[in-house]
Amino acid sequence: MEEIVLVSMVVILVLGIFSQWLAWRIQWPSIVIMSITGLLIGPIFGLMNPQEALGDLYSPLISLAVAIVLFEGSSSLDIREIKGISKSVFRIVTLGAFLAWVGGALAAHMIAGLSLEISFIIGGLFVVTGPTVIIPLLRNAKLKPRTAAVLKWEGIIVDPFGPLLALFAYEVIKVLTTPELHLDYLLKFFFSALVAIVFGYIIGMLVSILVSKGYLPEYLKSPIILAFVLLCFTLAEVVMHETGMLAVTVMGLTMARTKRYVSAIGNVSHFVENISVLLTSTIFILLTASLSRETIAEVFTLPIIGFVLVMLFIVRPASIWISTIGTELTKPEKTLIGWVAPRGIVALTVSGYFAAILIEEGHEGASMLTALTFALVFITVCAHGFTLGPLAKALKLGNTEAPGVLIVGASSFSIAFAEYLRKLDIPVLISDSSGGRLRGAVEKGIPTYQGQILAEHTQYDVDLTPYETILSMTGDVSYNALVSQSYAPEFGYNNTFSLPAGNFKRINQDNVSHSAKAHILFAEEAIFTELNRKINTGYTIQEIAITEKNKITKDHIPQDVIPLFIIKENKNIQFITLKKKLVLDEGDQLVVLKKG
Repeated sequence: MEEIVLVSMVVILVLGIFSQWLAWRIQWPSIVIMSITGLLIGPIFGLMNPQEALGDLYSPLISLAVAIVLFEGSSSLDIREIKGISKSVFRIVTLGAFLAWVGGALAAHMIAGLSLEISFIIGGLFVVTGPTVIIPLLRNAKLKPRTAAVLKWEGIIVDPFGPLLALFAYEVIKVLTTPELHLDYLLKFFFSALVAIVFGYIIGMLVSILVSKGYLPEYLKSPIILAFVLLCFTLAEVVMHETGMLAVTVMGLTMARTKRYVSAIGNVSHFVENISVLLTSTIFILLTASLSRETIAEVFTLPIIGFVLVMLFIVRPASIWISTIGTELTKPEKTLIGWVAPRGIVALTVSGYFAAILIEEGHEGASMLTALTFALVFITVCAHGFTLGPLAKALKLGNTEAPGVLIVGASSFSIAFAEYLRKLDIPVLISDSSGGRLRGAVEKGIPTYQGQILAEHTQYDVDLTPYETILSMTGDVSYNALVSQSYAPEFGYNNTFSLPAGNFKRINQDNVSHSAKAHILFAEEAIFTELNRKINTGYTIQEIAITEKNKITKDHIPQDVIPLFIIKENKNIQFITLKKKLVLDEGDQLVVLKKG
């Protein structure tokens, strides 16, 4: 038995991360790949059933994982993200959620044929568009910040309230159908929700104080915060089932509010984010692999397909357009937000809980809940996953240009470099804290940002969505390293580069790792002062056409020429680094800094 559990967990973990990598590689939504992987190893080929293999551990593991994912999402929220759209967000998470609840319940009753009681339970659950599905989609789609912020906030705020709405509907139904129960029974529900909110707030404040006062050693901060998240979730669940998600969301929001003043809390975010990615991958495969073939077959029945189509094309758009009347959102923004509402982990897990209870109590039609939920989850994930990017571009709410370059540090060389990239139709932004240094770029019409790129508020002052690569090109090597380290999680290590140190040629290069050389730009002598001296004394950026495939080293290039990057035949660019070998294919162009 132990070996089965061990093998099952390892296989699912590996397949989850592989699915994430494959999705990145083929540019598919990761949720789609994970769902397909789970279906293949579970109901389709019958290789494993995680629910049977894990037994009693199955539900608690998923619940704790969902708690961590919700905390990660809520703790990353910052009120500055919704500057100018706070009215829209408030309307969507209140009136919009209510309209979606009522609309979903009516659709379940009239289209899927469920009783009104069950319909209002499942309708409450289907208002959720949680972070487990929204955030991966936003990461792939590269939406403009305003639209992305609305979808992100809606997903995280509404996620814990979906199960609470379903639970509230269930409690009301019990009061109405059970003579022994009275309205005071509902007070227990509201009291339990209030207790969950109090738990979340107190624990969130406690953790913030512990960090700010220095009571937690640096190496224990992440594990201790993670332990508090699980404790918060469990305490609320003990009071009443399905309130744990509300508690950890409040905890995350409390810490998000305080982390502007407690900068050390922000250092934990990357750890929690990595854990969240791992758990999201695992949970989706766990859930889809545990479905039965009968459930999959039931998905393709007319009532269920009809219900999903009504939810996609009527209920969601109507709830968004009605709730945002008179708000800041434009028609294209309402159209995109009204289309995007993928359901995910919370809907699948909680529907299973209610299905078991309702079947046990003899409610007719309760057995359909699992198939209905899976159909909505899988179809919305696929539909929105594949259409979000193209629809955003069509509505001009996504990045339609080639991947851009963010240059940190204005100088003669960086301005000339940016000007050359613009001639290749590559978006460029030069950032510098000095308006004087930026004057040359402004005069040439190059987009600039005057401010401290490392400041926390930068991401709210400037849209970094169009830029996939960051080049740290100031004269301060330590500052370049700090910028690279700070932005590597956002841009990716393969897209983060900086200039070499001034004494690079004099140090023992054997001590510099191969991976580090891959992030140091151009050549050993291409230091800040030398590059600017050459630009100021008549050197220019030029192209050298490649007529046949060559594999050359830096030694083949003349001493007075500094290679900068390669323009591939498909118009992509590849920056030259301190790696010795260059691979140049026929049709490529080598761009260099050369005299004259």
